[in-house]
Amino acid sequence: MTPPPAIVIDDTTLRDGEQSAGVTFTDAERMAIARGLDDLGVPELEIGIPSMGPEERESIALLAQSGLKARLLVWSRMRADDLADCSGLGVHMVDLSIPVSDQQIQRKLGRDRDWVLESIRRHVAQALELGLEVGVGGEDASRADPDFLCRVIEIAQAAGARRFRFADTVGIMEPFGVLARIRQLRAVSDLEIEMHAHDDLGLATANTLAAALGGATHVNTTVNGIGERAGNAALEEVVMGLRRLHGIETGVELRRFPALSHLVETASGRPIHWQKSLVGEGVFTHEAGIHVDGLLKDPANYQGVDPAELGREHRLVLGKHSGAHGVMAAYARMGVTLDKAQAALLLTRLRRSVAQSKRPPTEHELTIWYAELTCLNGAVA
Repeated sequence: MTPPPAIVIDDTTLRDGEQSAGVTFTDAERMAIARGLDDLGVPELEIGIPSMGPEERESIALLAQSGLKARLLVWSRMRADDLADCSGLGVHMVDLSIPVSDQQIQRKLGRDRDWVLESIRRHVAQALELGLEVGVGGEDASRADPDFLCRVIEIAQAAGARRFRFADTVGIMEPFGVLARIRQLRAVSDLEIEMHAHDDLGLATANTLAAALGGATHVNTTVNGIGERAGNAALEEVVMGLRRLHGIETGVELRRFPALSHLVETASGRPIHWQKSLVGEGVFTHEAGIHVDGLLKDPANYQGVDPAELGREHRLVLGKHSGAHGVMAAYARMGVTLDKAQAALLLTRLRRSVAQSKRPPTEHELTIWYAELTCLNGAVA
């Protein structure tokens, strides 16, 4: 039997990812994304917010009936009417979210800490009566008083919850702080602890990795990092970071990830940046002469991540910073063998061309340049 992963990925592309301003997935797109995540081996999927209305509940129920291997979760405010909407949908678990920072408790809800604790007791019990497993989501946990947060977890566990979600709702934490906070929570509770990071400071993935080292059992991700405002921790970055940096396996296989990444890019209308880590077009694209020469000798010279782990491969392109070895390699792929003198002449032609066109040359252009070079050499001879 395959042992359970040390860290469980709970992907929220179909909930928090779709909360990105202007993003709406059709039912067909939601099904395709869910199946894509399931095929990669993502063990948990957060698939929607039942209180949004009958259309959302129908979509959630369809996913629950589709035979996915993943455990399915929904998100709910900690309110009796919202929780009632979660019943009978066929999902396994509900994340009951409630503000835990004084900022949001007082300024958003107009309540106090005692009200929060009593609400947790009451609504966790209600969810259990509905036959749902329960996670308590600590909204704005990153700004909560640490001692009060420990009390929240104590009450949640006593009420019957199995998980606490530590939400860096406004994306203000850094990895050292996350490590310390998660360690503190782990020291006082054996509940499952889930990290939910936002990328407002560009640290969502780093914070998620830190949480894993601090004792978190679960982490939230989204495909391509889409989500509210600056987005969430990217699934591909978290899986690869845990594997490559910490030797932690999640059971998620990324070799087929490019197809899912493209699906979410298209369905969300959110283009992937050329230099987006792991999935951007430029990540495994090389032009600089020193790098290309090193890669041709041994890919490990300039390879931090093997692109094959993501179903990708290195791509060598010609440009201003190319060297003779890059030119020779490009022509070799076309079946043409150059000597060093020819490569030097063609490199000069290349640099003039890209300065004007601001793009790599096409194979047709390379063919023309070579033909002109050979004609010139023939005329000189």
